[in-house]
Amino acid sequence: MKLYTYYRSSAAYRVRIALNLKGIAYEQVPVDLRAGAQRAAEYLEHNPQGLVPSLQDGGATLGQSLAIIEYLEERHPEPPLLPGTALDRARVRALALAVACDLHPLNNQRVLNYLRGPLGQDESAVEAWYRHWIAEGFRALEQTARHTSDGHHLYGGHVTLADVCLAPQVFNARRFNCDLAPYPTLCSVCAYLETLPAFAAAAPAAQPDAP
Repeated sequence: MKLYTYYRSSAAYRVRIALNLKGIAYEQVPVDLRAGAQRAAEYLEHNPQGLVPSLQDGGATLGQSLAIIEYLEERHPEPPLLPGTALDRARVRALALAVACDLHPLNNQRVLNYLRGPLGQDESAVEAWYRHWIAEGFRALEQTARHTSDGHHLYGGHVTLADVCLAPQVFNARRFNCDLAPYPTLCSVCAYLETLPAFAAAAPAAQPDAP
């Protein structure tokens, strides 16, 4: 397998965690978002959206981190990232989607750059935007996690897709100096996850394209 990735992309971070958890060997192909490599014609052939990650498996290429992880889950079901019952799977997916679809897209690089560029917002306004949406998203996650977490995992007693989405988002929140004190459950879960080898090896600082 070949993963087109960027060390600080939270979407690519999710896929790296999933690949590591499942023990799947893969080759990393860095795509430098800062230099605009995602818009190069060669990369757009792999992913017309011009986003990372993309995963090549044989002759097939997939985009979108959650679609990639679900593909890995079906092809390599052990260890499972989704629970055994339909209700539990739906609840885990809901937590994952709350991060990947409701929270992360508002704060990704292209949105922040649009605020800075065409909309003419200064850095203090961009940071206020970022922190507002982190607070909105984490408030709801924290409330849910108080009922679903064992203190080490967002849902239940095993690593799930929800944890795979949470850890990269907490990393980004710290990078933007967001106040995480109101979210003790999320912080406890993330502190544990970061001790796991699969999460540690996927962390941005551990990637070959990290500065």
